[in-house]
Amino acid sequence: MDTRPILYSFRRCPYAIRARMAIAAAGNAVELREVVLRNKPSAMLDISPKGTVPVLLCSSGQVIEESIEIMHWALAQHDPHRWLTGNSESPFRIDACDKDFKAWLDKYKYADRHPEHPFEWYRERAEHFVQELESRLNVSGYLGGETASIEDVAIFPFIRQFAGVDPRWWESSDYRRTRAWLNQWLSCELFQRVMQKYPPWQPDSAAASEPIIFPPSNT
Repeated sequence: MDTRPILYSFRRCPYAIRARMAIAAAGNAVELREVVLRNKPSAMLDISPKGTVPVLLCSSGQVIEESIEIMHWALAQHDPHRWLTGNSESPFRIDACDKDFKAWLDKYKYADRHPEHPFEWYRERAEHFVQELESRLNVSGYLGGETASIEDVAIFPFIRQFAGVDPRWWESSDYRRTRAWLNQWLSCELFQRVMQKYPPWQPDSAAASEPIIFPPSNT
């Protein structure tokens, strides 16, 4: 019987991207089940009723529902890039990203749903976090120092989303260091592998009869 861990994911979700990045970096083989958020499979909801991705069903039966915890699960087994070696500010910046920044990012991205203010107003609030990143990247190559850490991997998918709301504005903004840092992650081979497209999973789908093993081969 196959006891490989099962990862429920959604390709564009920044939380799911960070989890897949860690799993791929660690080389942990999991069965990937791509989710269509409008039609979430009952198998996922049975183990995680909150219905958000990513969700990892471990071989032991343990369910991990938080993306940061999935990252730590993967990297605790194998951390070839030493991403877990970060500075003491890492948890605080990740927490700021996931809470304050993500809240403003969502309003900026979906400003039509929040007509109380123009989208630029929401962007300005989100920019406070980006400004902190720019300041940090002015003194070191990565957020945690001169080598990449879990902090960079956890945060860059959200900055990718921020940059994608208004790409023209982003390219002309003052965040030169943050743009270079983001582009470095987006162009890396690991990210390209992580962002491969897969068919959605349902119990009666082709993906169910022929499980997708992740990470994909880099050959």
